[in-house]
Amino acid sequence: MISKGKIKGPIKLMLYAPEGFGKSTFGSNAPDPVYIDTEGSTKMLDVARFDGNMTNWNEIMKSVDYVIANPDCCQTLVIDTVDWAENSCIALLNEKHNTENILTLDYGKGSLYVVAEFEKLIKKLDKVIESGINVILLAHAVMRKQELPDEMGAFDRWELKLQSKQVKAMIKEWVDVLLFGNYKTFLVEDSKTKSKKAQGGKRVMYASHRPTWDAKNRHGLPDELDFEWKAVDSLFYRRNTTQPQEEAKPVNDDVLEARRRDIEASNVPDELKKLMLKHNVIEWDIQMAVSSIKNSKYTTMDPISSYDPDFLQQVVIDKFDGMLKKIEQMKQQHEIEFLNKGGN
Repeated sequence: MISKGKIKGPIKLMLYAPEGFGKSTFGSNAPDPVYIDTEGSTKMLDVARFDGNMTNWNEIMKSVDYVIANPDCCQTLVIDTVDWAENSCIALLNEKHNTENILTLDYGKGSLYVVAEFEKLIKKLDKVIESGINVILLAHAVMRKQELPDEMGAFDRWELKLQSKQVKAMIKEWVDVLLFGNYKTFLVEDSKTKSKKAQGGKRVMYASHRPTWDAKNRHGLPDELDFEWKAVDSLFYRRNTTQPQEEAKPVNDDVLEARRRDIEASNVPDELKKLMLKHNVIEWDIQMAVSSIKNSKYTTMDPISSYDPDFLQQVVIDKFDGMLKKIEQMKQQHEIEFLNKGGN
């Protein structure tokens, strides 16, 4: 069978730019993103991110596995940043082969080890794409001197800040869109002194290759774009999240009133109590969710009043939306387990 026309699907996009350019914030505009934050750059962003040590290569790989196994957890996977992920990969191989820098091994053996290990991540990301999830790779840019053998002199060139040339080539080949972000400046000549000064500093993205940077795109983007999400928004795939809704089950008013009284009587801060009343969440719901957090020191038997104040604020109150999702997931899981045991 032969088909014709464009096929809309998940996109593989990479953006690299100088430090502090706004890469992390840019990625947060993607459809329903979840971050693998390898350098702790999303702390000030209200985004979903994987907990745990994302500077550990094995933890990074486990996070990607989770997305593959749970494709409804997001619509876009953001790795922030790839160069820090590569550092984690190299650190693992250094330990495995008992060397300070795997890339310095004789005859290029170290490079082969790094490429083989990093290729495992790329293959997992292929499965993420197959699951209907976009992938955004963020990376730092570094300026290096470029010398051409048949030319006189040298010039500055922006490149991906990756240690392995082979990994760099692999990623550039894998992505559909490679964008280079930089500050665009203009030279203005003083009419009196005739001296020239750099002005401007507008943030832009380049989508086409130039001798002084790498870039590419397979979607007909202009050579230069404003550094705004709307410049690339149309490229991103969005699943149809509209699901047929089950008929709402009537809830007994007496049950609702009893839950409200339980919440009012809870020994919790007023800020949390307001959230609990708004979403009809009782103390037990939160205890159940908190106990399920990886490495949590609290069990379902520990009252909220015993929680560390910082933990209560940062994990429960500030991330209450995440608590609600976890509560709902656990309730659904308990229903499944109940039915599997023959409940009715």
